[in-house]
Amino acid sequence: MREPKLSRRERQILDVLYRRRSASVAEVRQALPDPPSYSAVRALLRILEEKGHARHEEKDMRYVYLPALPRERARRSALRHLLETFFEGSTEQAVAALLDRSTARLTPEELDRISVLIAKARKERKK
Repeated sequence: MREPKLSRRERQILDVLYRRRSASVAEVRQALPDPPSYSAVRALLRILEEKGHARHEEKDMRYVYLPALPRERARRSALRHLLETFFEGSTEQAVAALLDRSTARLTPEELDRISVLIAKARKERKK
């Protein structure tokens, strides 16, 4: 099942919710770059709820918003969107771009862990 696409501002709001774990409309607004109006943030949070990405609880007579999806699921969705948008759906192109930018900064241990992940993917592929 495909999750609804998110606007740039919706992604920014979700980033705030994941970082803070929960936040009021005012707290979300305060954490946004070039923040829109209070009512615009409230409307965007309602849209995120409708899309299934956020939820709210009532706390001390106000709504507090929380991410509705586990971070890992949101991460996979964002990565899938990134791959489709910038890398023609190619994992290879994305990995090549990441390694091209960061190879000099990767420690031998990080390179070893990446090698293990590649070996595991090869093994899974053969099954």
